[in-house]
Amino acid sequence: MSTPSSREEQERWQRALRAQFPIVTGHPELAYLDSAATAQKPQAVLDAVQRYLTTSNANSARGTYTWANRTTELVERTRGRVARFLGDDRPERSAVHFTGGTTEGLRTIARDWLPGFLRDGDEIVVPDADHRANIVPWLEAQQSLAREGVHVRVVPMPYQSGSGDYDHRALAERAGPRTRFVATTHVHHVYGGDMNVHRIREAVGPDAVICLDAAQSVGHLPVSVAELDVDFVVFSGHKALALPGSGAVWARQARGPQFVPGGWSGTPNTVGIASLEAALDWLEAAGVDRIERWTADLAVRLTEGLRRLDAYEILGCPLSLAADSTVQRRQGIVTLRHHAIDSGDLGFILFSHGFMVRSDHHCQGDAGEKTGSVRVSLHVYNTVEEVDRLLSVLASLP
Repeated sequence: MSTPSSREEQERWQRALRAQFPIVTGHPELAYLDSAATAQKPQAVLDAVQRYLTTSNANSARGTYTWANRTTELVERTRGRVARFLGDDRPERSAVHFTGGTTEGLRTIARDWLPGFLRDGDEIVVPDADHRANIVPWLEAQQSLAREGVHVRVVPMPYQSGSGDYDHRALAERAGPRTRFVATTHVHHVYGGDMNVHRIREAVGPDAVICLDAAQSVGHLPVSVAELDVDFVVFSGHKALALPGSGAVWARQARGPQFVPGGWSGTPNTVGIASLEAALDWLEAAGVDRIERWTADLAVRLTEGLRRLDAYEILGCPLSLAADSTVQRRQGIVTLRHHAIDSGDLGFILFSHGFMVRSDHHCQGDAGEKTGSVRVSLHVYNTVEEVDRLLSVLASLP
């Protein structure tokens, strides 16, 4: 958006995409600013769901008739679609397992894979200021192993003071030869920053397994497992424009035992998988890199405006607030507090003006924020006008 021509072109592109979200265009009086919780669905995804349910709905890998075969093909085809969308350059080696979302995916790794990888005296790094979904499963695994006589030490992920970013230098000092597993987050769900996970491998060495919570990155910005030397990527379909109850675990299958979820494999969420395939197709056609630029620019516009309002505190790295910042920008998530108005009350006030935001503790771990806050999370269907109108309302509050 640096020149008038590029700004105008971007705005035309965005208007065309926004028009494809019926719930957004059907409620012009409302501004949906809670996409980090769940994203809205374009018409192409809704059409794919209806098409599947009215032409091919059947169980997968359990029949030889046409509808069952189509469903089986859909499931296998979408595994490959997920791998391609994640930039997997060796899909013949990796594996994709469908889950109900990020939380279920992380718990599956913690329950079915991690115990077979760890030995007595090993260490795992847990990011206890990230989302609880990326904390609790690893602590549960540690407790389960302890009951079997296998004692694993939990190393808290170090953070930089005041920014919420990982402290990669401190992590390198804490990591040792028994550091076997590291849980990380790609984009922080409160602070909105890219956590620079490409620096984790350098900090922990070549042999540790790295599991990436990509709930706030897949569908919001380009994710390339060919560039990120991580072993697991876990994400939710509903945050990537697909239906709730869909998601996936991508496993590199290079370090440790092969990832094979335990137990009997029941009926998959076939309609969720159909929606996920359509969502990934839509995102690729729209251009995930352009979506990232759009939401990052909106986040800069919002933070630049908030910096001029003394009544507000913006959470996260203070250096990422300016349009000319030389550090990592916010990835479409801006979290704030009013110095005098409780975050819950502020959320109600904003909704009375037509803004739907998240206002609570955001499921952050025990090492995170102790006071509630209001989170504004943006996607491609959000507009400059919505951000400016939000700033106007915020500025009018005492």
